[in-house]
Amino acid sequence: MRHPIAAAVGALALALLLHTTAFAAGNDSAARGSADGLTGVVNVNAATAEELSLLPGVGPAKAQAIIRYRTEHGAFKRVEDLSQVKGIGEKQLEKIRPHVALEGKTTAQPK
Repeated sequence: MRHPIAAAVGALALALLLHTTAFAAGNDSAARGSADGLTGVVNVNAATAEELSLLPGVGPAKAQAIIRYRTEHGAFKRVEDLSQVKGIGEKQLEKIRPHVALEGKTTAQPK
Protein backbone atom coordinates (compact mmCIF):
# COMPACT_ATOMS: atom_id res chain seq x y z
CA MET A 1 0.00 0.00 0.00
CA ARG A 2 1.25 3.43 -0.92
CA HIS A 3 1.96 5.95 1.86
CA PRO A 4 -0.59 8.85 1.93
CA ILE A 5 2.16 11.50 1.82
CA ALA A 6 3.78 9.83 -1.19
CA ALA A 7 0.40 9.80 -2.95
CA ALA A 8 -0.12 13.52 -2.18
CA VAL A 9 3.37 14.41 -3.41
CA GLY A 10 2.77 12.43 -6.60
CA ALA A 11 -0.55 14.17 -7.22
CA LEU A 12 1.04 17.56 -6.58
CA ALA A 13 3.88 16.79 -8.98
CA LEU A 14 1.41 15.74 -11.67
CA ALA A 15 -0.66 18.91 -11.19
CA LEU A 16 2.48 21.05 -11.41
CA LEU A 17 3.57 19.26 -14.58
CA LEU A 18 0.17 19.76 -16.23
CA HIS A 19 0.08 23.43 -15.23
CA THR A 20 3.62 24.04 -16.53
CA THR A 21 2.83 22.30 -19.83
CA ALA A 22 -0.34 24.36 -20.32
CA PHE A 23 1.51 27.58 -19.46
CA ALA A 24 4.33 26.79 -21.90
CA ALA A 25 1.86 26.01 -24.68
CA GLY A 26 0.15 29.36 -24.13
CA ASN A 27 3.47 31.20 -24.25
CA ASP A 28 4.45 29.39 -27.45
CA SER A 29 1.42 30.73 -29.33
CA ALA A 30 2.07 34.24 -28.05
CA ALA A 31 5.69 34.02 -29.16
CA ARG A 32 4.53 33.13 -32.66
CA GLY A 33 2.17 36.06 -32.63
CA SER A 34 -1.37 35.08 -31.90
CA ALA A 35 -3.89 37.68 -33.05
CA ASP A 36 -4.35 39.06 -29.55
CA GLY A 37 -0.69 38.70 -28.61
CA LEU A 38 0.95 41.08 -31.08
CA THR A 39 1.32 44.82 -31.29
CA GLY A 40 2.64 46.77 -34.25
CA VAL A 41 3.17 45.71 -37.85
CA VAL A 42 5.53 43.61 -39.93
CA ASN A 43 6.76 45.05 -43.22
CA VAL A 44 6.45 41.93 -45.37
CA ASN A 45 8.65 43.51 -48.06
CA ALA A 46 11.66 43.93 -45.77
CA ALA A 47 11.15 41.67 -42.73
CA THR A 48 13.51 38.89 -41.75
CA ALA A 49 12.22 35.36 -41.27
CA GLU A 50 12.26 35.94 -37.51
CA GLU A 51 10.14 39.10 -37.87
CA LEU A 52 7.71 37.38 -40.26
CA SER A 53 7.31 34.58 -37.70
CA LEU A 54 5.74 37.11 -35.33
CA LEU A 55 2.63 37.15 -37.54
CA PRO A 56 -0.26 34.96 -36.35
CA GLY A 57 0.08 31.44 -37.71
CA VAL A 58 3.37 32.13 -39.50
CA GLY A 59 6.14 29.79 -38.50
CA PRO A 60 9.61 29.31 -39.97
CA ALA A 61 8.38 27.48 -43.11
CA LYS A 62 5.80 30.12 -44.05
CA ALA A 63 8.25 32.89 -43.25
CA GLN A 64 10.74 31.33 -45.69
CA ALA A 65 7.97 30.93 -48.28
CA ILE A 66 7.16 34.66 -48.00
CA ILE A 67 10.82 35.59 -48.42
CA ARG A 68 11.19 33.20 -51.37
CA TYR A 69 8.07 34.62 -53.05
CA ARG A 70 9.18 38.26 -52.69
CA THR A 71 12.66 37.37 -53.94
CA GLU A 72 11.23 35.68 -57.04
CA HIS A 73 8.35 38.10 -57.74
CA GLY A 74 9.38 41.41 -56.20
CA ALA A 75 7.75 43.45 -53.47
CA PHE A 76 4.17 42.82 -52.43
CA LYS A 77 2.05 45.67 -53.82
CA ARG A 78 -1.14 44.78 -51.91
CA VAL A 79 -1.72 42.80 -48.72
CA GLU A 80 -3.90 40.46 -50.79
CA ASP A 81 -0.80 39.47 -52.80
CA LEU A 82 0.27 37.39 -49.80
CA SER A 83 -2.42 34.89 -50.80
CA GLN A 84 -0.12 33.92 -53.68
CA VAL A 85 2.34 32.47 -51.14
CA LYS A 86 1.90 28.73 -50.65
CA GLY A 87 0.22 28.08 -47.31
CA ILE A 88 -1.49 31.46 -46.98
CA GLY A 89 -5.17 31.22 -47.69
CA GLU A 90 -8.09 33.56 -47.13
CA LYS A 91 -8.47 32.76 -43.42
CA GLN A 92 -4.74 33.12 -42.76
CA LEU A 93 -4.68 36.41 -44.64
CA GLU A 94 -7.50 37.82 -42.51
CA LYS A 95 -5.63 36.85 -39.32
CA ILE A 96 -2.43 38.60 -40.34
CA ARG A 97 -3.94 41.59 -42.22
CA PRO A 98 -4.04 43.94 -39.18
CA HIS A 99 -0.33 43.33 -38.60
CA VAL A 100 0.95 43.63 -42.19
CA ALA A 101 2.64 46.70 -43.66
CA LEU A 102 4.00 47.03 -47.19
CA GLU A 103 6.46 49.80 -46.38
CA GLY A 104 8.05 51.44 -43.38
CA LYS A 105 9.64 49.93 -40.34
CA THR A 106 8.67 46.62 -38.75
CA THR A 107 7.37 47.52 -35.28
CA ALA A 108 5.74 44.22 -34.28
CA GLN A 109 6.37 42.95 -30.77
CA PRO A 110 4.70 40.19 -28.77
CA LYS A 111 2.50 41.69 -26.01
